[in-house]
Amino acid sequence: MIKRLLTYILPLMLTGCIQEDDFSDTPNGNFEALWRVIDERYCFFEQAEEEFGLNWNAVYEKYRPIAEECKSDAQLFDVLGDMLAELRDGHVNLSSIYGTKFYWDWKLNHPINFSDSIQRNYLGKDFRLTNGIKYTTLPDSIGYIYVESFAGGFSTDNLSLMLLNLKNTKGVIIDIRNNGGGMLTSAEKLASAFTDRKIHCGYIQHKTGKGHNEFSRPEKIYLEPSKGAIWLRPAVVLTNRGVYSAANHFVMLMRELPHVTILGDTTGGGSGLPLNSTLPNGWSVRMSACPILNAQGEHTEFGIAPDVKADITAADWQQGRDTMIERAKEEIFAIYDKKADKEAE
Repeated sequence: MIKRLLTYILPLMLTGCIQEDDFSDTPNGNFEALWRVIDERYCFFEQAEEEFGLNWNAVYEKYRPIAEECKSDAQLFDVLGDMLAELRDGHVNLSSIYGTKFYWDWKLNHPINFSDSIQRNYLGKDFRLTNGIKYTTLPDSIGYIYVESFAGGFSTDNLSLMLLNLKNTKGVIIDIRNNGGGMLTSAEKLASAFTDRKIHCGYIQHKTGKGHNEFSRPEKIYLEPSKGAIWLRPAVVLTNRGVYSAANHFVMLMRELPHVTILGDTTGGGSGLPLNSTLPNGWSVRMSACPILNAQGEHTEFGIAPDVKADITAADWQQGRDTMIERAKEEIFAIYDKKADKEAE
């Protein structure tokens, strides 16, 4: 899969800059350059129109006269950032000496559903740390794994040792709440430790032309089993709206495994591979350019719904209790007890 993704990404990287002689380095020129590169290369126009009624031509008409009135680069930076926010995509941003403009409402308008102070009540002081992953065994013989980010790489040996250390548990909770993403390869490596067979888990496409709907045919994505330890007992993945990008990809993979339950809130989404481009004035723009779909051929750009919906209740929050961890434990107990009863028959 990694080679396939690189095949798609490298051509995009090589064609990612706007020729400076196409547009002048003026407010109007930079506005036109930004609007056009998004118009020709952004990959979620159809989904954005269906989800919240985006009309990209109307966005042009709205912001073009505002850009013309800009008296400084700082003003223009704000206007262009506001224009990009109309896409409601956390992967779309604009960077300059004035900072970086992001769209954050994809998670800010939703419950937090996570508290690191409450999490300490579960992790305790004797948790183990491997390649950025914290894990421990809870008092009721359930493993707890917290993956804060996929920005770093995981080794097969480290993941195998972690699973071997949890081998006497009834099941594991994989907590990825507030994981904003990182490397797809890290997400895939962790997911590969939870399957003993090659599975079809999604599709990938790339732009073939400048039209909003000009894409290649969807090509299947497969998850291969790890060459290290494999976990096939019950597993529950905890999610909230802070789960984004590579972490969203991890959820997409894990939801195809029969012994895995997704529990919590709908993820933040972010399923498009990004492309970088440069405006005539040197400002950098980043956008979603290569869509990844789930195994059913559905877009997950705006999030993946859980199998079991759960939120941290106000009463539990005040008592230092994580409702979602407790619900995950209940799910594992139910599966474990059902299996034990079946074996006893």
